[in-house]
Amino acid sequence: MRLRSRSRSPSRKHRSATLPSRGAAPRKALFRMACAACADKVPAWAGLTRGAALAGLLVALQAPGAEAQTAPTALESIGRAGGAPANRNAPVTFTADSVDYDENSSVVSATGNVEAWQNERILRADRFTYNRETGIATAEGNVQLLDPSGQVLFADRAELSAGMRDVVVEGVRALLAQNGKLAANGARRTYREQGSLLDLARPVYSACDLCAENPQAPPIWQIQSRLATQDLEAQRIRFRDATVRLAGVPVLYTPYLSMPDPSTPRSSGFLSPSFGQTKYLGGFVETPYYWAINPSSDLTVTPTIATDVVPSVAARYRQRFNFGELTAEGSLGYLNGSETVGEKGYGGHIFSRGTFNIDENWRTGFNLNRATSETYLRAFRFPVTRVLSSNVFAEGFWGANSFARVDARAYQGLRDVDDVAQIPYVLPNIYADHVFARDALGGVATLDTANFAIYRDEGTRTRRLATRLSYELGRIGPIGEVWTFRAQGDVLGYSADNLNQSPNFASVDSREAVTGNARFALDWRLPLVRSAGSYGRQLIEPRVQLVTGPATGRQTLTPNEDSIDFEFTDANLFALNRFTGRDRLEGGSRVDAAFRAAWYFPNGGQVEGMVGQSYRATEEQVFEIRSGLRERVSDVVARARVSPTPWLDLTARTRLDNSSFDRRLVDTSARVGLAGLGGPDVTLTGGYLYSVPIAALTPARYRREVYGSAQAKVTAHWSAGGFGRYDLEIERPVSAGVNLTYEDECLIFDTRFYRSYAEQTNTSATYPSATTLLFRVGFKTLGDFGFRAL
Repeated sequence: MRLRSRSRSPSRKHRSATLPSRGAAPRKALFRMACAACADKVPAWAGLTRGAALAGLLVALQAPGAEAQTAPTALESIGRAGGAPANRNAPVTFTADSVDYDENSSVVSATGNVEAWQNERILRADRFTYNRETGIATAEGNVQLLDPSGQVLFADRAELSAGMRDVVVEGVRALLAQNGKLAANGARRTYREQGSLLDLARPVYSACDLCAENPQAPPIWQIQSRLATQDLEAQRIRFRDATVRLAGVPVLYTPYLSMPDPSTPRSSGFLSPSFGQTKYLGGFVETPYYWAINPSSDLTVTPTIATDVVPSVAARYRQRFNFGELTAEGSLGYLNGSETVGEKGYGGHIFSRGTFNIDENWRTGFNLNRATSETYLRAFRFPVTRVLSSNVFAEGFWGANSFARVDARAYQGLRDVDDVAQIPYVLPNIYADHVFARDALGGVATLDTANFAIYRDEGTRTRRLATRLSYELGRIGPIGEVWTFRAQGDVLGYSADNLNQSPNFASVDSREAVTGNARFALDWRLPLVRSAGSYGRQLIEPRVQLVTGPATGRQTLTPNEDSIDFEFTDANLFALNRFTGRDRLEGGSRVDAAFRAAWYFPNGGQVEGMVGQSYRATEEQVFEIRSGLRERVSDVVARARVSPTPWLDLTARTRLDNSSFDRRLVDTSARVGLAGLGGPDVTLTGGYLYSVPIAALTPARYRREVYGSAQAKVTAHWSAGGFGRYDLEIERPVSAGVNLTYEDECLIFDTRFYRSYAEQTNTSATYPSATTLLFRVGFKTLGDFGFRAL
């Protein structure tokens, strides 16, 4: 290897070659080598302490003819363990105050601020020597290694031998990924064919910061052991005779403890177990095993051992592709038919989804969600919903103007009261739309189609073809008024069987028909804005919309699949068709009117309110009783929001009877942040809900509920909260819960209590899920430990 310096080197006839020191010259010696010639001579030492770059510096001082090593290069090993592989062809460069070469002893010495780097890895030391005869290299004094992953190694002394394969380090201190910290009396790296091992003597590991006021105080938690071994190939650290200490107090001893290297984002092995107790399972323990199959897929298998039931198992599989992703989770268990759970026999569930890109415009995917029963999901503590839906789809995107989707859907009702024969499945469901470019007048037209075929074993079977053309054109008048012209045309074709059955109950058995409607609207609003000086801007805005089109009547002989559930609010007051879908079309002429006022403050806050009503030209009973639109004069809808500052937000919506002004709907919510008032960091939320069921949903009951919650940041690390919901109609709580959480840089402690007061029984079973008590302790970088009681 050829040495290069910014100053001319002394003649080789001298017994030692000394370059000018920093005191003798204002510059350092600079050495550079071509790794293409010397990379294979770099020994391997990677892993927890990232000491491999020590060997990288040694190569820079090797003389030509040194024996090449067969082990992976040190810097390559670092790249494999800590991120992207290092470029082996990159030069290794170092600087030092002085470099000596003694030809008699064949010792190369670099002293004074030695610094070496390759790519983004940097090594620093006070002194570095290499003996060509013995093959022993030594770095001494404030040895530091900075890795591009953010990990930093500190050592007092490092010695390399055995062809620079074996390394001994004294006084190891390391800053690892994820705030991990490691200290050991010493470390020894041993090379083997199947991978290198790093042995640590008397190691101490923690992810906690030391107390700033008393750095000698023990951290919140730490692991002390007699010996630790890092398997650089498996990327795991194994402790022998390990003791876990909390605030210096030993709380757990284990002869063996294994954890992944903090720099490894995914590592196979057993995860932290969870413990708990439920009415159905009794005492139980979960021992998940995580398998990192490859860089793009993994599998977690979780067996559950319980005292009152036979063992069960759950699994979750995930995989990412270049063109999509796949997730699937499921379980298998046995219900023993106890008094707590009436069912008996094997049960299971599967929740899965996938999305796959076909090309730059099209993608396809699926969602598969099935379970044997709601009782099974509750008994084994899986997420529960009233209905499970599954679908398979393909959809295309063409810029921002065109979209198409084709899917098939199936539903599963989980309760015994559900009539499975009446649950629909949809095959196919087709939707597509296209937004045309603005025309010469500035208007925008949109064309779409929405088609489906719905099947039931018992009940109405419907096939529908539908298309809609809509158009919107806006203008601003001479005094600032805003005129908007809207038009909408619908054409629908139906073919229905069993129309006299659920959910339509029509007077005919089957029907084939083509129907449609056209709606035209002229919307006028006059936003009047004035300045309030330093208090912001004020706005008043009257708005009137005239809507006209052919009358549609009751439409009782038309199948209704997508417009059963309906609610009239301020949000759809000005909609051309105020039904949620297209199976019911609103016709006739009407006038919609509203008045809005607002005050916008300079800090971004606002006070805003709106009140409106709709007036029909004829009595067209297309809407159900108590819907708010049944009569010629609609109910009054209103909205108010008060949010003058970031710490206060009050929102209310209401619908009042058009004659008696009795409430039909009241929905209020409030959020107050006491910190904004100079008080503690506490956020309070609350609300009230009142609604009257419409005739189509009878026998649904009236709803009157109040709810509230509080969340407080007690200290920098402690937070607490609680919530509750109460049903005023039946005078019974619905649910309540509290939580207490501690979190810092290395520890999470979370405890939650939840109580559901809803009825837990159906016709055949009692669901064991009324009360939940959860404890969780998380040692960051190490694992979580939890306890759950139901």
